[in-house]
Amino acid sequence: KPKVLSDSRGIFFEGYKKSLFVANGITEDFVQDNYSMSSLGVLRGLHYQSHPYPQSKLVTCVVGKIFDVAVDIRTNSPTFGHWVGYELSEESRYMLYIPVGFAHGFLALTDNAILSYKVSQEYSKECDFGIKFNDPNININWPKLPTEYIISDKDRTQPLLQDATL
Repeated sequence: KPKVLSDSRGIFFEGYKKSLFVANGITEDFVQDNYSMSSLGVLRGLHYQSHPYPQSKLVTCVVGKIFDVAVDIRTNSPTFGHWVGYELSEESRYMLYIPVGFAHGFLALTDNAILSYKVSQEYSKECDFGIKFNDPNININWPKLPTEYIISDKDRTQPLLQDATL
């Protein structure tokens, strides 16, 4: 949660300050910034990048609002298959750090939700994998919307966690 300075001119905050993140245990060397814009109801994920180029992410919603999800896919973890979800928005300016070993997905709760996220490895098509967003064994409680979710064919046909390449 960044410290936001606000006055009649607008706002200012440090979206990323390495020393502050390191002081809080996040020592990633982020190497790529990504941007995504989604319409209301777009559900993306669950995505992850595996060995030899696994990615951690630092996700921020700079316009609009999303429900952001991380799922533990570390097979030796006591929380394997568990998920966390947080609302990220331009109002709260909260960020979500998603370490290596977690799949990521989000649902746009407003029209024109714009995300900015840093990653610790460059994109690798060969290492790009996913898990079905509605895997019943993970049981993510996605927010209900007055519209149908908009989901790509790729995301609709991802494998269940038990069948995924980890």
